[in-house]
Amino acid sequence: MAESIENKAPSTKAPEKHLEVELKLAVDDHTGVPDLTQLPGVASMLGTEQHNLSAIYYDTKDLRLTRQKITLRRRTGGADDGWHMKIPDQGGGRRELRVPLEDPAQIPDQLVEQVRAIVRTEPLEPIAQVDNRRVESKLAGENGEPVAEFCDDHVTAWSLLPGGQRTSWREWEVELDESVAGTEDGASIIRQATSFLIAAGARKSSSPSKLSTALGDSIHTAPQPPHLQSEGIDEDSPAAAVVEALRVQRDQIVEWDPKVRADEFDSVHQLRVATREMRSLLETFEGILEGEELEHLEAELKETAAVLGVARDAEVVEERFLELLDTDESGLIDDTARGHIEHDMRADYEAAHADIVEMLNSERFLTMLDDIDELLANPPVTLGEEASAEDGEDGEDGEGEQDKPEKSAKQLKKESREIMLEHLEKAFKKVNKRDKLVDEYYHDTDLPLHDREEYVHDVRKAVKKLRYATSAAQQAGIKTGRLAKAAKGMQTVLGDFQDAVTSRDRIQRLANEARERGEDTFAYGVLYQRELDRGNKAFAGYDEAMRELKKAFKKVKA
Repeated sequence: MAESIENKAPSTKAPEKHLEVELKLAVDDHTGVPDLTQLPGVASMLGTEQHNLSAIYYDTKDLRLTRQKITLRRRTGGADDGWHMKIPDQGGGRRELRVPLEDPAQIPDQLVEQVRAIVRTEPLEPIAQVDNRRVESKLAGENGEPVAEFCDDHVTAWSLLPGGQRTSWREWEVELDESVAGTEDGASIIRQATSFLIAAGARKSSSPSKLSTALGDSIHTAPQPPHLQSEGIDEDSPAAAVVEALRVQRDQIVEWDPKVRADEFDSVHQLRVATREMRSLLETFEGILEGEELEHLEAELKETAAVLGVARDAEVVEERFLELLDTDESGLIDDTARGHIEHDMRADYEAAHADIVEMLNSERFLTMLDDIDELLANPPVTLGEEASAEDGEDGEDGEGEQDKPEKSAKQLKKESREIMLEHLEKAFKKVNKRDKLVDEYYHDTDLPLHDREEYVHDVRKAVKKLRYATSAAQQAGIKTGRLAKAAKGMQTVLGDFQDAVTSRDRIQRLANEARERGEDTFAYGVLYQRELDRGNKAFAGYDEAMRELKKAFKKVKA
């Protein structure tokens, strides 16, 4: 087997991005290629070329990339030789990232960063070699522009995993040109090509990719990644529901990591939500899962969310500032103030985003991800131990543990529901308690405004935890749809209110900085008042949203 290579390279140039939408069909060696100009949507051929391609595929020993349907390869031959990474795209097809083949002994860091949350510090090693004699034909539409490539591939591959073998096969590919990939016209070409080529003797492939075919049964010799290992919890237990809810958030963290690095829209917010929801689940369902390691993980998740929060707050405030400027009709915002309002938060966000990327690359963050996977693999379940301790070593009536009848699935499900309801009720009581403080103190103008607003913010945090708890409760078979919807509505009211508070605080800091520079601060006062009014408007929906939340909780308890 070839030696593993380093997971980084000195080049920092951003990889080329391509959307790959293709059709793969299996075909026998003797089947002839049909007249491709008869394919609907294809008017002519732009030429045919032959290439000898050779690719080495890389992954961790436990195949973390392959299991996520991600491929990383170093390919030579053809027009696009180099390092390629293919990642499933939400809109269909796959995103392909390419980096030139500057150094065949080092995987470019730009590609590894895309999957850092998946591979962590595990070395990437060759897992397969795929050689391909390709006959490639470019297909054009009525206007003479390329619409697709047809590839007649004669493949020989070797799995480099234990027990791997040599395999040969032939397949046809139709890959859309990027000008039509992701469009209705492109989708139509793929549909028509499927029918046309099957009629010509091809058949649907049983394998999703060349790599999958190359690995064959040898894929089963690779160990499972930690997060897919499990000690085996009863699926009807409350612990199973909590672990499943945690697993969802774990996958969200891994999914949003590369998007945050690329600074995609709303990615910082979504990664922050996932980390906060996971921490909230650990806190809310303490007693089902318990242990010192959970306290440490909660602290790490809190720190991660805090770093993300700096950028998220700057992002929200920048959006609000731009909206305030766009909707200003007073004419009282001078150019100097406008310049600071437009640009200062962008600078704050960019600095905060750089801090996030540094955090994502840190040993501390990667260790936290490992700790999450360990938790999923070996959840510290305390529920069964507590029940056994209550019964006593030999049971209350003197029967040995081996003599006790096993509980039925129906009994376990009932107990699970009762336990989850207890935790849900605990989360709701915290909301109710904090709501009473708002009712008592928010309109007390003898208290500083900031103190009164903190009571509202405390309700928001409690409502978030309640909403997060509904996902785990739902896993246990409790119908929490209306409660989750009501909690989301309450979060919207409280979120709009808090955004106005955060914006006001930043306006006040900008005003102080302007005052120190000797600038006129009147414009900041105008914007401060507008945000104060917007906050009051948002809070006007508080009482109704809280009533709906309480009604929804009663329905869960009924």
